[in-house]
Amino acid sequence: MADEAKAKGNAAFSAGKFEEAIKYFSDAIALTPNNHVLFSNRSASYASLHKYQEALEDAKKTVELKPDWVKGYSRLGAAYSGLGKHDDAESAYKQGLELDPANQGLKSGLADVQAAKSRPRAMPMPGSTSPFGDIFSGPDLWVKVTQDPRTRPFLQQPDFVQMLNDVQKNPGHLNLYLKDPRMMQVLGVLLGIGLQTGPRDEDNGFPDDRATSEATAQSAPPPASSSAQQRAAETKEESEPEPMEVLDDAKEKKQRKAEAVKEKEAGNAAYKKKDFDAAIEHYTKAIELDDEDISYITNRAAVYLEMGKYVECVDDCDKAVERGRELHADYKMVAKALTRKGTACMKMAKCAKDYDVAIEAFNKALTEHRNPDTLKKLNEAERAKRDLEQKEYFDPEIADKERELGNECFKAQKYPEAVKHYSEAIKRNPNDVKVYSNRAACYTKLGAPTEALKDADKCIELDKTFVRGYARKGAAQFFMKDYHKALETYQAGLKYDEANQELLEGVRKCLSQIDAANRGAVSEEELKERQAKSMQDPEIQSILSDPVMRQVLVDFQENPRAAQEHTKSPLVMQKLQKLMAAGIIQVR
Repeated sequence: MADEAKAKGNAAFSAGKFEEAIKYFSDAIALTPNNHVLFSNRSASYASLHKYQEALEDAKKTVELKPDWVKGYSRLGAAYSGLGKHDDAESAYKQGLELDPANQGLKSGLADVQAAKSRPRAMPMPGSTSPFGDIFSGPDLWVKVTQDPRTRPFLQQPDFVQMLNDVQKNPGHLNLYLKDPRMMQVLGVLLGIGLQTGPRDEDNGFPDDRATSEATAQSAPPPASSSAQQRAAETKEESEPEPMEVLDDAKEKKQRKAEAVKEKEAGNAAYKKKDFDAAIEHYTKAIELDDEDISYITNRAAVYLEMGKYVECVDDCDKAVERGRELHADYKMVAKALTRKGTACMKMAKCAKDYDVAIEAFNKALTEHRNPDTLKKLNEAERAKRDLEQKEYFDPEIADKERELGNECFKAQKYPEAVKHYSEAIKRNPNDVKVYSNRAACYTKLGAPTEALKDADKCIELDKTFVRGYARKGAAQFFMKDYHKALETYQAGLKYDEANQELLEGVRKCLSQIDAANRGAVSEEELKERQAKSMQDPEIQSILSDPVMRQVLVDFQENPRAAQEHTKSPLVMQKLQKLMAAGIIQVR
């Protein structure tokens, strides 16, 4: 918005609409109050309206904001000169020349001021006064000449500018220039009437440039010396400065960006050499030179991360995100800053709650850009948080108390309450196999065999020699009528305790159910239900899809002699027994 207002101000100035230009520059200043170019442009606009006091105030502000910008001193000198404060104007030009000794604008301005100080004020000669001289001393002279398309081209002619300056300072000298058709044209503009000064162009009615040039050559006073012409041009520049700083600013901005890139490259080189302090210094300079590239900020954040300065890293990441959103930067760059912030927060985390900030940063980064590395870091942060929560909650003494309370509830057949206490005990001590075993028994009583199976598997995972875990698992499978699976589980537990009565009883019950199915002692519906359930078992499906076993089953039906040969293979017999236990085949 500020750039747009600035551009409109420049356009208005170029069109000679100085009041309008001042309005636009003021709007831009309200949005960016520290932009020295805007104050310089407005100073030029005020000077064009001969409002030198306002021009002086803006020129001072320009120099205050940018003391090393020579254009500011040119504005300052012009404003002082317009106010007749030649000593102050001379001082301003000299200050600018200290910064840029070769600046021609400052040199010419200084020469004009010094010349004005040395010459006495000219007085009109008797009889040489003009009745129109006073209109040249008014503040609207330059505005009217600039705005009118008939007179605006004259301002590009140094001898005319010198002539007009002379008349403005000494109105009585107007009579000396009335033979010049350009002065007559200006006089007509100032008086608001049309004065024909030479042949007109038939198409547009404006004076023919060639005729005007010839008339000027015949009637104008002898041309001033080259140095006088240069001073006249510089006088025009300072009294009516065209605010082209938008170009100066673009050039300066481009130069600063190029310098910033060099600083970034130097920072990258220092980073590779592990010279982190130097890298920080270079990246900081790059940020100061160009605040429209957030990569300089994220690079500095990366150095802080490497140095272990996590707070500084997070601060830089936040700045990069905020600035990136203002500039509508590439979403990948914003995501990178958020990911880097999350990494620094993980490094600083001391408790489970500290990981929340890191997790939030990673999630925001993923909304900007779905980066696999960021997703991996998010999973790591969530896992680390869970682990810390578990460690923070770990308390074996409380776990034992909760387990005892669960046992009391189990004995009282208050199974839901028992599950609640066992669950709390597991949170307090997740490696206690007894608690998983007890909760599995509760789930079985509550008719939740799937949950019981999970707890039983956890028992075996924590301690494969814990035979009660096999008993709990077998009981859950038996409850689910997976008799062939339950049989395998009980038999696996007997490897660790051959005399365990609970396991032996489980084997007996399983064999009894399998035998009943083989003898046809179960209903047709129950048999079909058992077979359908078994067919969902991946192991059973694997056996039935095996070409060898399919041939074995065919032989048992069609070729008994070949079937007898198959029974000599231990592997085939093992698979046949599994199919019989599952109720898929029956032997009667």
